[in-house]
Amino acid sequence: MQVNIDLTAFNELVEKAKSVSVKKTLLAIKKEIKDNIDAIRQRDPAATSDIEVLLLYSGLHATLAYRVAHKLYLGGHTFSARAISQAAKFFTGIEIHPAATIGRGLVIDHGMGVVIGETTEIGDNCTLYQGVTLGGTGKDTGKRHPTLGDNVLVGAGAKVLGPIVISNNSKVAANAVVLKDITENSTAVGIPAKVVRQDGRRVDDLDQIHIPDPVSQEISKLEERLTELSNELSELRESAVIKKKKAKK
Repeated sequence: MQVNIDLTAFNELVEKAKSVSVKKTLLAIKKEIKDNIDAIRQRDPAATSDIEVLLLYSGLHATLAYRVAHKLYLGGHTFSARAISQAAKFFTGIEIHPAATIGRGLVIDHGMGVVIGETTEIGDNCTLYQGVTLGGTGKDTGKRHPTLGDNVLVGAGAKVLGPIVISNNSKVAANAVVLKDITENSTAVGIPAKVVRQDGRRVDDLDQIHIPDPVSQEISKLEERLTELSNELSELRESAVIKKKKAKK
């Protein structure tokens, strides 16, 4: 069911604005809200109306708060920007650093536990599910966080760490840990994440069923070494027996 939001009051506010720059800002805010609501309605089948999304979706609230904080951050008002981002974190459970760069149409679905680091870059029309971390490894300086291209989807609980690139139209599976770049049109799964599909086709060199068992391999090596040592010990014993016999003669 489509329920449109009545923006009459907002439109009146735009009309009353005396400054051209204020009018432009208000119109930009209106477009930002509408675009975000449209993106959520398109990608979340649970969203039944615009007003529901506007009032009840924490992912939208966190994104809109980020937009305000980001503007303040770029204007040099870093303390105010961080204050807004921390308030948004308190109310939504979603932490977005105001210095991050985020494109149009970001959808944070459910959202609880999402963390987006300071030097993160996110392209247009990306989707993040709950528990996603776009974070650092602690080893990098400068650019420390991931870059996501356009139309990237990151599944629930996934961790994308370090200054790596997830290219356009790629997907990261739930609970994956991504530590290396992912090429375009790919699907990555696992810990550490590996590409299992690319351009709609399965990647042949990944066999999830018959991959070597490292524990079994180490046990086999130990068994081989024990056999070698046992043979050497037997040879030493035989040599000692022969020497004793010779000594008695």
